[in-house]
Amino acid sequence: MQPGYYTTLTNHDYHHGEGVSKSQLDLIDKSPALFQWNQHAPEDQEKKSALNLGDATHALLLEPERFTTEYAIGPANAPRNTKAGKAAWEAFEAELHGQTVLSADEGRRLHLIRDSVMAHPHAKWLLEAAGDAEASLYWIDPKENVLCRCRPDKTIPTLGWLVDVKTTADISKFERSMYDYRYHVQDAFYSDGYAAHFGEPLNGFVFLVVSTSIECGKYPVRLFVLDAEAKAAGRTAYRVNLATYADCLRTGEWSGLETLSLPYWAKERL
Repeated sequence: MQPGYYTTLTNHDYHHGEGVSKSQLDLIDKSPALFQWNQHAPEDQEKKSALNLGDATHALLLEPERFTTEYAIGPANAPRNTKAGKAAWEAFEAELHGQTVLSADEGRRLHLIRDSVMAHPHAKWLLEAAGDAEASLYWIDPKENVLCRCRPDKTIPTLGWLVDVKTTADISKFERSMYDYRYHVQDAFYSDGYAAHFGEPLNGFVFLVVSTSIECGKYPVRLFVLDAEAKAAGRTAYRVNLATYADCLRTGEWSGLETLSLPYWAKERL
């Protein structure tokens, strides 16, 4: 894979191809051996085929054609223990081509979430702005000389903006989730990848956060950007992880031990 900006690369080819991604740096941050484990551990296809609400929401918001291809909403008011319901489900299933089946209630919920996002004027503008959904960026890190990659949810090259859609069960806890899931690392890593390819700094990285839980009868929607301190911390963290990755490639040694410390509340009892 050569450095570049790819708008037609499939999700499968991206995730099974060359280059180190932010999610892989997350594994290296815990233990370099987890990078190799993730590549070779078998997947439970039965569990993998279960409804992934986050992916379904992403698809409906960013790639409606993919949503139609990969998901199908079952008939409403059609209990399988009735003659009419059984007939409705048989007719529905006869038209399936490997899609993940959503119940009518799941489909209703997903469309409410989408409509909630589109009710937010700035979120709607970001999703409808001319750009590329799920484009892939590849670049060579100038310091470590390794191939890096990222796949922003939405790239708007004319504005120099990236948009990342996050789903959360509790939007009030997103500030904590941001740190726990290392979204500040994602911001810095993606921003540097954008600058490496387009030759100019990113103007804005926006987290479009939508709740999958109801508050006051609605699904909350918020837009966040990180401050300079968070971005700098993210850049420092990913540079450490990238250096570890490059060293593992050079030496062929992928350490697997993780060090545990007593939690703060246990230390207070000593």
